[in-house]
Amino acid sequence: MKKLSKRVTIITNVILCITLLGVYTISIFPQNALPTYGNGQITAIYSGDRQSNYVSLMFNVYENTDIVNSIIDVLNDKQVKATFFVGGCWADDNERTLLNIVSNGHEIANHGYFHKDHKKLDYESNYKEIDSADKIIESLSKVKPKLFAPPSGSFSPTTLQASFDLDYKLIMWSKDTIDWRDNDISLIFNRATKNVSGGDLVLMHPKKHTLQVLPTIIDYYKSVGLDVCTVSQNIG
Repeated sequence: MKKLSKRVTIITNVILCITLLGVYTISIFPQNALPTYGNGQITAIYSGDRQSNYVSLMFNVYENTDIVNSIIDVLNDKQVKATFFVGGCWADDNERTLLNIVSNGHEIANHGYFHKDHKKLDYESNYKEIDSADKIIESLSKVKPKLFAPPSGSFSPTTLQASFDLDYKLIMWSKDTIDWRDNDISLIFNRATKNVSGGDLVLMHPKKHTLQVLPTIIDYYKSVGLDVCTVSQNIG
């Protein structure tokens, strides 16, 4: 009986230790934490400094080159800067507009080459999509992009790893105008401005209705004391 009692005690202590170890591990490494790579933890960036008065307009570009040029005109007229996440295949066909973005002091960033679902790609495919866009953008614009926005906001830890290995920061957004789906100007304005605050990253696309409401959105930001700047400036 003593041997049995001792064995039960040992088993109970082992189970208790395992349970405590599990609780400690969860408290230190929450279930939704992203894996750690390289010299630090890689995470997607959803906003800039919340203590700042910066707000950033980010345009994802794979189409409507004429509207992209008109957006640049509006930004210049309002004397603000924005970030254009351009697709590699679009950049390859639109060198003049790519250079127009750069020559006017706006920021060029990477949006992949073929607008693929990066969450479904393995490491090699993620790497190739980002790297191919990187190479064509730098070749044409003489600017090395440092920010990558995955198409449709779809990414995985594998995407983060590929981005990190290519010296990119993976950028998401804090406000989505969903202008690719909805062409209601008032709706887009509300999505871009409701409860806007310092550090916000506002996602847009080169759509006709977005172009129409863009000046009003910028004017609103200025009226509440926000400075419209590039994503890189916003995130520091």
